[in-house]
Amino acid sequence: MTDDVAAGTDLSLERIELAARVIDPVFRDTPQYIDEQLCAALGRQVIVKVETANPIRSFKGRGTDYLIGQLEPGRHPVCVSTGNFGQGVAYAARRRSLPATVFTPTGTSPSKLDRIRALGAEVISIDSDPRAAAAEFVAHSPSRLLVKDGGDPRIAEGAATIAVELFSTYRPDTLVVPVGDGALITGIARWAKAVAPTTRIIGICAAGAPAMLHSWHARTPRQAPATTIAEGLAITTPIPESLNRMLPLIDDLLEIPDAPLLDAMRLAARTLGLLLEPSGAVGLAALTTLPIPGTTVATILTGSNLRTEHLHHLN
Repeated sequence: MTDDVAAGTDLSLERIELAARVIDPVFRDTPQYIDEQLCAALGRQVIVKVETANPIRSFKGRGTDYLIGQLEPGRHPVCVSTGNFGQGVAYAARRRSLPATVFTPTGTSPSKLDRIRALGAEVISIDSDPRAAAAEFVAHSPSRLLVKDGGDPRIAEGAATIAVELFSTYRPDTLVVPVGDGALITGIARWAKAVAPTTRIIGICAAGAPAMLHSWHARTPRQAPATTIAEGLAITTPIPESLNRMLPLIDDLLEIPDAPLLDAMRLAARTLGLLLEPSGAVGLAALTTLPIPGTTVATILTGSNLRTEHLHHLN
């Protein structure tokens, strides 16, 4: 194992190894395999890592469980989320008998909100600026802790356990990763660059949410509006810490419009028998439509909390 990027990031290989041992087993050792029908459809060997078969139906449980598992008793985690991260916080807090509050923007998927509430967290929907509302809420009590997806390195280190599992078996030429706040790709790339430095790490943003892409090219955070069906990638204000981790770790960042996401959802249902939300199908959509290099490629199917109205697109 080499560690040539250690000086350029605050993500720790040792903490990633710890996370791989201590996060809730329900999120670990997820399926990873090569499906012949999918390979035939995409014209090359494709490895999929399936992060949907767990109690919150997404990869977010890894990072949230690792972080919240390290909090002292009596803390009250608070977050802003469009759904999946909020479910992760709620699940990890309930597991440790902690209260949790999730601020969501108006218009968040009702099914995701129902699942957050079912996990025991308080949900507060905000019309204008849920981040400001969450910060004000935290300021009123010393027990409350604002947990920012993409901020605390432990969230990325928990997500990196996906790479620990993937690279224990495979060495793809290219790994394609959806990019929202950047926690997933930075954690994965941190591990990948140490154990498989020749594997290219390519991130995919939603074209309707270009803030992270603009920030990547400018090498400094840039805001942009988000209008995309890929709710998990709808970032308008990149977190500086996450962008700074991305810069030395990933090889390229591309964008994809919404229409191929719907096609990729149908492809996953037809070949893999899996229901994916639009954000979860980003890697497959990129392999279908973008010039991704590599004979053997891998991608992560990140979530299956799709809206009811997306189901008719699967016909």
